Amino acid sequence: MRPYVICHMISSLDGGLHLSRWTASPDGKLGDWTALYQSCHEKLAGDAWMVGRVTMAEMSKGEPHPPREHGKVDRPSHFANRQAGNYAIAVDTSGKLHFARNEIDGDHIVVLLGSDVPDSHLAELVADGISYIVSAQAQPDMHAMLDTLERELGIKRLLLEGGAGINGSLLAEGLVDEISLLIAPALDGRAASQSFVEFGTEGLAGKIQLALKSCETLDQGVIHLRYAVTSL
Repeated sequence: MRPYVICHMISSLDGGLHLSRWTASPDGKLGDWTALYQSCHEKLAGDAWMVGRVTMAEMSKGEPHPPREHGKVDRPSHFANRQAGNYAIAVDTSGKLHFARNEIDGDHIVVLLGSDVPDSHLAELVADGISYIVSAQAQPDMHAMLDTLERELGIKRLLLEGGAGINGSLLAEGLVDEISLLIAPALDGRAASQSFVEFGTEGLAGKIQLALKSCETLDQGVIHLRYAVTSL
């Protein structure tokens, strides 16, 4: 049984992800909107939050430092901390992320990896006190990995927080139960600007449907929309 997954994001009116590229508003500033997003994150009360490799790289701040020597490493999983209050989960198919610590703002790090990741990288994660799950496939089997997160770490409620690619992939696979979207009073407007959900050239038409759960006006000109997601 997998966790209940909420895709929790903030975007401009035209779906833009990068706050630094948004237009200004007299209703609020970037810092105000970020604070509202974090406040909603807390209210959604997840046991864990999950992001893709690019998003996690902005927080991990590490350089490669594999051990000079290492013994046999555990596959398919290693759990350095089963009692954490919250977990920070990164999807890193090829093992490109490196970490300066084993937590982010107190949340224990768990890395989800593809089967081709080398043992030297797993040994680095073990030495850093970081948990990991290795998929049986080169591309992580997210169905199986979410099941493992629930079974092994007791994660019941997970917040999926970008980027666009991982959001789109999990939506397409029927692994998202709800969307929580904050819309700020701003525009991006650039051609080919990345939206908060992307799924290749085919998109998500015919794969899911949304039903409005609530619409709330917050401070600083922000609207909070929540949708139930159903797979087709």
